[in-house]
Amino acid sequence: MSAGRTSEELWTEAQRHLVGGVNSPVRAYRAVGGTPPFIADAEGAVMRSVDGRRYVDFIGSFGPLVLGHSHPAVVEAVREAAARGTSFAAPHEGEVELARTVKELVPGIEKIRFVNSGTEATQSAIRLARGCTGRDLVLKFEGCYHGHVDALLVEAGSGLATFGIASSAGIPAATARDTIVLPLDDEDALEQAFRRHGGHLAAAIIEPLPANNGLLVQRPEYLERLRRLCTENGALLILDEVLSGFRVPGVTIGAGLGIEPDLYTLGKVIGGGLPVGAYGGPARWMDRLSPLGPVYQAGTLSGNPLAVAAGLATLRELRANDGWARMDALGAFLDQELGPVLEASAHPYRLVRCGSIFWLAYGDDELPRRTDGFHPNTAEIFGLLHRELLERGYMLAPSAYEVGFLSLAHDEDALTGFAGAVGEALEEVPAP
Repeated sequence: MSAGRTSEELWTEAQRHLVGGVNSPVRAYRAVGGTPPFIADAEGAVMRSVDGRRYVDFIGSFGPLVLGHSHPAVVEAVREAAARGTSFAAPHEGEVELARTVKELVPGIEKIRFVNSGTEATQSAIRLARGCTGRDLVLKFEGCYHGHVDALLVEAGSGLATFGIASSAGIPAATARDTIVLPLDDEDALEQAFRRHGGHLAAAIIEPLPANNGLLVQRPEYLERLRRLCTENGALLILDEVLSGFRVPGVTIGAGLGIEPDLYTLGKVIGGGLPVGAYGGPARWMDRLSPLGPVYQAGTLSGNPLAVAAGLATLRELRANDGWARMDALGAFLDQELGPVLEASAHPYRLVRCGSIFWLAYGDDELPRRTDGFHPNTAEIFGLLHRELLERGYMLAPSAYEVGFLSLAHDEDALTGFAGAVGEALEEVPAP
């Protein structure tokens, strides 16, 4: 690596070597404009760019960094694990300890299987559900993102309950036809879908807190009805808590609401910033996996000792320091500081928050529970706001529809400063 290059120089070179200059599309900043800052290092709640700019970070690597960047306990755990070996492709004690810890924190999980990403977790959970039920159809919900699995990268067509249309090139039509897509928060559509397809559904998969397309807080009654319909029709309910898991006061949304799924998919926090995913549930379902059952799933790096060590260190710190209550208290402080700033602005922004996850919702109407409730100027206004906040040293995800994350490394001074910067930034953003 050559020292002294700027973000502009690195961005120019990156576009010659990497597709679009990035390894994940949102990092290209096309939704907000400008050159993405190239990060040199990070500690606590702060990231520093190669240009010497300092940013208070509310991306948190899109969720896993509940302790902030480079937490000493995590760094030391990874260093010690690396000294013992970076990969074994064999059983080791750390994966047993992490499995036991996750089970203690998430009621309803009797057995768990670690993988390397949230995408792998949802893909494997769908395969397991099909293997357990002998059925092919899967029900998902518009606005819920479950990773880049072919069968789940579909969007709703017209009508109450339609077979999916692929939203990415390269997905076979036959694959899309096995996915039924419904709008969120529509009980009539839900009932109709189960009347028409219930006997053929292997599973319904949902983010109980949709957090990849805005923060779309769902009514408990809607999620409870979905649970009941799955039970009545012999379909497995999969709660995708890759993002929400370990970031809300009840640890998971399912546990907080008393809704027990057949399978959970998890990730992010349980890897402490290293690649990890997991799926788990009652033994009667999980024991259908190989080597005990006929549903095959494997991974050379699954249960990787470095990721497991980072995840264990993270969960231990959270438990030892009452982390969930502390992050919720930080969220309440953000409500207190940012709420009045948004109310005083000429722009109709509102703060939506659940635990340590937050989102700036644009518009005067009722807070959206589904994607068709977004204001048409959401993306345009956020792009301007994002650039103004970067100039003031605060980094949000470069998309109007991505959420923000708090961590135990944030403090009240950082949140007060953020609220003030938002107020200043909105004064510079012209009305549409």
